[in-house]
Amino acid sequence: MAETPAAGAAQTDGGKQPRSVRVVLLALMIAMMLAMLDNMIIGTAMPTIVGELGGLEHLSWVVTAYTLATAASTPVWGKLGDMYGRKGSFLASIVIFLIGSALSGMAQNMGELIGFRAVQGLGAGGLMVGVMAIIGDLVPPRERGKYQGMMAAVMALAMIGGPLVGGTITDNWGWRWAFYINLPLGVVALAAVGAVLHLPKKRAKAGIDYLGIVLLTIGITATVLVTTWGGTEYAWSSARIMELIGLGVASLVGFVFWQTRAAEPVVPLHIFRSRNFTLMSVIGFVTGFVMFGATLFLPLFQQSVQGASATNSGLLLLPMLGAMLVTSMVAGRVTTDTGRYKIFPVLGSALMVVGLYLLSTMDTGTSRFTSGVFMAVVGLGMGCLMQITMLVAQNSVEMKDMGVASSSTTLFRTLGASFGVAIMGALFNNRVQDVMAERAGSLGSAVTEQSAQLDAASLAKLPEAAREAYQYAVSSGTHSAFLLGAVVAVLSLAAAVFVKEVPLKGAGPEKPETKDSDGGAPTVAVAEPV
Repeated sequence: MAETPAAGAAQTDGGKQPRSVRVVLLALMIAMMLAMLDNMIIGTAMPTIVGELGGLEHLSWVVTAYTLATAASTPVWGKLGDMYGRKGSFLASIVIFLIGSALSGMAQNMGELIGFRAVQGLGAGGLMVGVMAIIGDLVPPRERGKYQGMMAAVMALAMIGGPLVGGTITDNWGWRWAFYINLPLGVVALAAVGAVLHLPKKRAKAGIDYLGIVLLTIGITATVLVTTWGGTEYAWSSARIMELIGLGVASLVGFVFWQTRAAEPVVPLHIFRSRNFTLMSVIGFVTGFVMFGATLFLPLFQQSVQGASATNSGLLLLPMLGAMLVTSMVAGRVTTDTGRYKIFPVLGSALMVVGLYLLSTMDTGTSRFTSGVFMAVVGLGMGCLMQITMLVAQNSVEMKDMGVASSSTTLFRTLGASFGVAIMGALFNNRVQDVMAERAGSLGSAVTEQSAQLDAASLAKLPEAAREAYQYAVSSGTHSAFLLGAVVAVLSLAAAVFVKEVPLKGAGPEKPETKDSDGGAPTVAVAEPV
């Protein structure tokens, strides 16, 4: 019997989504913005938070606790949605996120803030997955491309507006409102989803795979800690890092072994039998690797080498994010109109390789216009990939696995970001310190002893010779980081070439269930709205 999404999922005769679905989509975009905006806002408020609460030595844990909880809970939320219904799990994730936000705003010391940020991260893990999976339920893949532009716009708005909003809120209302601001937005999303979204209720017969959850959580936590602490808190060859690597590998191997025996596995391994799903996971990992590495080092290069102001740091990424937004909208419209999509992973990966190579050629004489053009090329590539990877991954599985497909794709992108920031960061730091030692001798080594990333105030205090040496060192460091990114992006291009263009399922009259040629999802009949 063909599986059908909820009433209200289909289009009306005029080709437009029913009003109730449009209201839900707006609420979903608000929830997605909450998940993406939070770290951007908090980053700007952190100096003020430390000034009031103290605990500078634990500063990194405010971000790390949130990241760990988000990454570890992401696959669990996806599976819970598949087993017990997406609406209930999504509403629960919003509530947990809002509770964590309220508690974080009331924190009285750094320890409390770190703990409450972990609660917030647990909820955030379900926000992004819930948005993607619910859209997968409501909108047939053929029509889903039209909403790529909305999701790309939310992402661009969060990256550009986050630092500006965070700074404005902190300066005028105090840092606690950087957390409290989530509450009214979250309540709006909660009310709209609760009142308007109607999805079939589910009740799985099998119990929750607790052992799988524990093994996966330990594996993800160890992996993220290795990429977060390696080369910063601890040397890469230190006993602590080696212990974490051993723990992570053992846990993930045990997890894979257990998933073949669990009655209701957290991540059913059969979804990786679909070639397209596996390839999209690889492309998603590379996209996360490249994107978050680029957003870390581009503002640093522009501030340190090109003398740009750090006040509006989000605006420095506008060429890349604007290009990503435009391309994502175009890719979505073309996919909806034609049902064809393979060209976008191939073209997007190729543009990323070219763009990252161009960024690696920047030096102390590169103008802002030139670097803006190079950023735009990378943005064009990412725009072709950001939402297409999720769309193809969802199209490659059955409806019953929509949640785990969404969460797995999101998790691979998150892990890619962790590895990108860690590996590119280590390469950058080592290169900067080596060049500073070569060009400025003992003074150069002293300048970068604590950190290879100097803020504007520290840079201004340096002697002229040391400042010029640091600018040259930063351009050398970004050269190495972006060149590595270009090499990694080649892996995405190789994966994209092997993508099989399976027709996207679209709205239409009910038809019998049929398997696609990729071994993926059955064609899904779409229910008429009521």
